Parts: sequence; C-alpha cells; structure tokens
Amino acid sequence: MERLVKFEVLGHEYPLYTAAPEEDVREILQLVKSQLEALSLSSSVLPSSKLAILTSLNVASKYVELKRDFEKYREMVAGYSDSLVKKIDDSL
Repeated sequence: MERLVKFEVLGHEYPLYTAAPEEDVREILQLVKSQLEALSLSSSVLPSSKLAILTSLNVASKYVELKRDFEKYREMVAGYSDSLVKKIDDSL
C-alpha cells in the first residue's frame, strides 16, 4: 500500500508516494541527499533545479552501469549453468 513520505533536501520539503519498505525509502533518500549535497558543495552557484537534474543524471548513469553489469553477470551464470548441465549429461 502506498503511503506519503515527506522529506527535506537543500531546505525544501518534498512529498513522495511510495510502497517501498521503510528501509529502502531511507536508503533512497540518503543517496539522493548525499548526491545533491556533494554537487551543491562543489558548485554553490547552481540553482537547485540544475542540481536536481545533475543528480538525476548521476543516479541514472549508475543505474545503467549496474544494469549492464547485472546482465553480464546473468550471461556468465547462464554459461556456467549450461556447462554444468553438459558435464552432468555427458557423465550419465
């Protein structure tokens, strides 16, 4: 069931409707806050809207990288599985 979670980032409060477990919400919010704060420290002249876009791009980049790594891992495991099945079949 979705619930409303309010959180504050860079002095602004935002609502988030989510069905994610509380632990996941905390981790997500911490990741976003830390990314935004790191960017705001490195460039204090950027408006918050641009910081939000840069943070989104950084998170999306990490997501794509992890998705690619996971697909490579799945292919590797599938290869190992096929190899094991072949060895078992050959030994029977």
